Amino acid sequence: MALLLPGQGSQHRAMAAGLHPYEPVFAEAFDEVLDAMGRHGAMIRADWWAAERPEVPLDHVLRSQPLLFAVDYALGRLVLSWGIRPVALLGHSIGELAAATLAGVFPVRDAARVVLDRVLRLADAPPGGMLAVAANPDRLAPYLGGQVAVGAVNAPGQTVLSGPGDQLRAVGERLRADGLVFRPVPALSAFHSPALAPYAKGAERLLGEVRRNPPGTPVYSGYTAAPLTAEQARSPEFWARQPVDPVWFWSALDALLETG
Repeated sequence: MALLLPGQGSQHRAMAAGLHPYEPVFAEAFDEVLDAMGRHGAMIRADWWAAERPEVPLDHVLRSQPLLFAVDYALGRLVLSWGIRPVALLGHSIGELAAATLAGVFPVRDAARVVLDRVLRLADAPPGGMLAVAANPDRLAPYLGGQVAVGAVNAPGQTVLSGPGDQLRAVGERLRADGLVFRPVPALSAFHSPALAPYAKGAERLLGEVRRNPPGTPVYSGYTAAPLTAEQARSPEFWARQPVDPVWFWSALDALLETG
């Protein structure tokens, strides 16, 4: 068995909240992540439970990313508590950080601090978004330019474009005019595009301070399409660039499946 952990776009209100009162392992792991984020964690929890309109939209980087990390990690801990020992882990974007934490690369409270530092930096970036397009990257090359880039390749014919809001809207109009099928990804930031590069700078400082270990379980990286090496696991720069670099999820999944 391998554990696959999702990233931006899979978040929704009260996701996995029904487990919290009934699964102590899930609740303890989830609470440990948000408690490590201090006052920010309390606000994230309130919006996670919000019955009506949350204070901050759940698609905003300040909510989606911490909640995805917390739920990914807590669900992973729950599965491990059943005695299941995965042969590998693979996460998409923020899911890779959760996979690495489950594999012992980061202590969970340190990882939570890294996530919070990341989202506070990225929250200063101008509004952006992502489009999931039913086409291969080669077909989409004419639509790239400016700060619009391929943000992820999730499967053959499933490519995500990412960029600042105005540039991405213009690309969407061209895609529609040319008859290409696409839909917006629930995101208010241009994840995995050059637009975030100036705002990700400096993240390596905190990453250089926290403990980093080789993975105890193989982690297939969506950034290299190969198992995470000990050198990469210990590299602050490798983790700091992840919000900017594209995610080659299909290639990573393919590499995992090739092992049998």
